[in-house]
Amino acid sequence: MKYYNITPIIEKFERVVENHKLADGCYTRFPFEDKRNPYGCADAANILYTIGGFPRDDYQRGEFIRNLQELQDSETGLFHDVEQTVRKVHFHDPIHTTAHCMAALELFDKSPLYPASALKKYLDATEFDSFMEDIDWLNNPWGQSHRPAGLFVALNLGGYDCREFNKHYFKWMWENADPETGLWRKGCQNGNTTLWEYMAGSFHYLFNHEYAHIPLRYPDKVIDSCLYMYRNLSHISFDLRIGFMVIDWVFCLTRAMRQTAHRFDEAMSCLDEFADTLIEFYNNLDFDNNERINDLHSAFGSICSIAELQQTLRGKLYSDKPLKLVLDRR
Repeated sequence: MKYYNITPIIEKFERVVENHKLADGCYTRFPFEDKRNPYGCADAANILYTIGGFPRDDYQRGEFIRNLQELQDSETGLFHDVEQTVRKVHFHDPIHTTAHCMAALELFDKSPLYPASALKKYLDATEFDSFMEDIDWLNNPWGQSHRPAGLFVALNLGGYDCREFNKHYFKWMWENADPETGLWRKGCQNGNTTLWEYMAGSFHYLFNHEYAHIPLRYPDKVIDSCLYMYRNLSHISFDLRIGFMVIDWVFCLTRAMRQTAHRFDEAMSCLDEFADTLIEFYNNLDFDNNERINDLHSAFGSICSIAELQQTLRGKLYSDKPLKLVLDRR
């Protein structure tokens, strides 16, 4: 096993966050923006939490909280992505944006100012089932996964009693896990969409399972799927390293490994091999000029993958401050 001091890489992520700062607690998503962005503010908090730079000063914490809370629509309780006029980027569904901002507030032990009233109807089991049937599981399992996964977060962090909703939510997930791949949704993985996209979509449901300490139905199959993808399939987003595809894959594999001994040594060897490639990539990356790493949302996904690998491959990735994964928190 090779060993690495990743502190210099972490310092580069810290510099990226600083370059997106407009004022205390107020951040852009991209360096060319001149006003705060919900993903800029939320992901600045997420990255700082991950790398051990989370604000401790009451004033700075208060400014983060104020900026995030002010982005909420008081009538619907939703947060909305900000349309980009300079560069075309993925435009997030309001449910995802709401979940993301509420989860960032939770890092400060704070709640949003208003409940997610626009989503309240989905506390009803019949309304929820209808909502899940409307998801495009066949053609867009990755992009559409933001909605059911975000719904769970937004309702649980948005001030509602979710005890019965959560029981029904995880019952639906258990019954609809695919017995061949371990991913979601069964009966919909017919070749129209890549296995990578089903995995990336399933990641969003998996971190809800982890938060609630709910077991996967087919953890062995999730491991099989992840190892098959790594050894036999290529994917441009995965090859680019920057963003969420890597943490999606790493997290699905590592968290399934916590639930079964299935192919454990092989999976650890695979992660060790991949970590070598990933750290070499970030050691050579031009952080100042790379557009993807200067998208704070992509940067957050990237540092998450390093944090999860550090946690799993004990001793391989050293840093002066151990990384913390926000997905272990919320």
